[in-house]
Amino acid sequence: MRRTKAEAEETRSRIIAAAEQVFYEKGVSTSTLEEVARAAGVTRGAIYWHFSNKSDLFLALADTVPLPQQDMVHGDCCGEDCDVLAWIEQTVGGWIALMAGNAQRQRVLTILLRCDYSGELAPVLARQQEMAKEHDALFEAAFREADTRGLLSPVWTPACATRTLHWMAQGLVTDWLLFGRHFDLEAEGRAALRRLFQSFRAMQAA
Repeated sequence: MRRTKAEAEETRSRIIAAAEQVFYEKGVSTSTLEEVARAAGVTRGAIYWHFSNKSDLFLALADTVPLPQQDMVHGDCCGEDCDVLAWIEQTVGGWIALMAGNAQRQRVLTILLRCDYSGELAPVLARQQEMAKEHDALFEAAFREADTRGLLSPVWTPACATRTLHWMAQGLVTDWLLFGRHFDLEAEGRAALRRLFQSFRAMQAA
């Protein structure tokens, strides 16, 4: 029984890896489960044993690599002496560095960015939107804490700072992935973050 479970898990993993390859090369909407089955070296029946449809397989693929929001929120801020703004900057910078150095994350996020979420894939988009909303709320809470501690510039509200950070990080990585990777993602990303967080930070009294 243990061997059977191990074999089933190995087959499932092989199908997900094949889906990553096929979806990346052809796009999700224009790929078929038959093509995924051939790439995985299994039958269509084997795919349906593990996944109810293409949307279910796509969700499983998305789960293999955490979305940006999952990566960025990996722990609570430190205690009372924590520089909350520095913590947020380091967290987002760490995710950008991870994306720059991990080919699988790059492929999966590229698939997500290129996907047509109409029809059967709509639940995948809904799930991403729900997760983005949940984790943006956590970042807004961190900016609110920074505001409470007098760290956030009065020209920013926590909500506006959260949206601006989200747009900057998402836009930076999207541009890099979809338009030729024509700059150093980690170096440019950290430099952009540094400038953005300088504007977030309240002026200290002399």
